[in-house]
Amino acid sequence: MRSLELAGVNVPVIGQGTWKMGEDRSRHSEEVAALRMGIELGMTLIDTAEMYADGGAEIVVGEAIAGQRDEVFLVSKVYPHNASRQGIPQACERSLRRLNTDYIDLYLLHWRGQYPLEETIEAFEQLREAGKIGRWGVSNFDVDDLQKLPAPACATNQVLYNLEERGIEFDLLPWCQQHKMPVMAYCPIGQGGKMLTHATLRQVAARHDVTPAQVSLAWLLRKDGVIAIPKAVRPEHVRLNAHAAQLTLEAGDLEALDQAFRAPQRKQRLAMV
Repeated sequence: MRSLELAGVNVPVIGQGTWKMGEDRSRHSEEVAALRMGIELGMTLIDTAEMYADGGAEIVVGEAIAGQRDEVFLVSKVYPHNASRQGIPQACERSLRRLNTDYIDLYLLHWRGQYPLEETIEAFEQLREAGKIGRWGVSNFDVDDLQKLPAPACATNQVLYNLEERGIEFDLLPWCQQHKMPVMAYCPIGQGGKMLTHATLRQVAARHDVTPAQVSLAWLLRKDGVIAIPKAVRPEHVRLNAHAAQLTLEAGDLEALDQAFRAPQRKQRLAMV
């Protein structure tokens, strides 16, 4: 598995997302098993949040990483309404209990909220100094928000990015690359599967004898400083995600995809899910 540096640690370019995990108790064992398989296949970065299933996803992750915490780079996110000087340490402690760990490698503000960024950063830094988190970062921030942060201290920006949602390529992604801030791409293979049925995407996949989802992931990873965090529960999907890191798209593939999924020609409002 290829890797890049995130928060001072080498992490795989394809990790594991957990949105929607923990919502259906009958799928708990299946979700735990999927995450464990992903870890075995080298997808040792796991992304979660207190928002996902009201903490249920963190419980799934906690069980999945039991006995192998040191092998995993753990990312979680705090709600904006908890991002105050008093709220962040309390939210972090709840996440730590659900995750059954004593530290989170990377703790993100899920999106901008009511509290001043200075207050949120102060609380993050106190957690870092206390050893509760390794580094902190943000999610769903556009350039104007990122410019208000101390760039070296902010470890990442997690945003919606896939073939259908390329808006960040106009200015946000170049800004992050210039400031050596890795971008974590959520929903990297779209939502609901519609994108994966596109004729051009299927044609490119057929040429390489891979799936459209694997092409979508490889397309994202063509850019420096990008990490994809797809979610998968079915074992075959977990394996396919892991193997996508080995796929290299050719110039003709990229040109065809650019024609089918146009790059932005002007500034766009930051897309969010």
